Amino acid sequence: MDLFGETSNWETKLAPILEKYKGKKHPLDYQNTYQLLVMVVLSAQDSDANINKIAPALFEKYPTLNSLSKTDSETFIPYISKVRNYPTKAQWLLEIAKTIKNDKDIPLNMKELTALKGIGRKSANVILRETNKPAEGIIADLHVIRVAPRIGIIKEAKDGIKVEKDLMQVLPKNIWSEIGMAISFLGRETCRPKPKCEECLIADNCQYYLTEVI
Repeated sequence: MDLFGETSNWETKLAPILEKYKGKKHPLDYQNTYQLLVMVVLSAQDSDANINKIAPALFEKYPTLNSLSKTDSETFIPYISKVRNYPTKAQWLLEIAKTIKNDKDIPLNMKELTALKGIGRKSANVILRETNKPAEGIIADLHVIRVAPRIGIIKEAKDGIKVEKDLMQVLPKNIWSEIGMAISFLGRETCRPKPKCEECLIADNCQYYLTEVI
């Protein structure tokens, strides 16, 4: 069985998880694009659950990008002090706010998003997917980095940029927008570090299941 490359027809094999998770909102509990942008920056190297916990007080104090652009780090930091690497993230967010100033001017394309401090390709891909913009890549978070090689779609890699690049070479562009989050949700719910293969919708097409379990 050819588990690598285009001959594997991964679009068909991944169809069950694409169908299950299509359009499912990201675990970050945001209400608009401004909140999504801020929470994506804060969530790097931290958990979505922790960011969701601090978000209500943060956005009550700073309801818009404009309000955030008018504050200083001393006033802002207490609202994100429970977030990992908060001093650096505070600098990034204040710089973004001062650069963009208004919610309506938040860019929604890969080039302009990744030009902002604290936003790499993974974060930009999340923002584009959640705002229903055309995909310019594939979300490759920690779950995708673990799960995609386990399934056999790509070879193992620790770097998200490499994982994304490899996935983009194998998967058709028409599923880019949804497949990253679909694999991520699969990794969060079923394909855990200790996988629950008996519950998996795509076990019959999974390299790990076919070689390690049965």
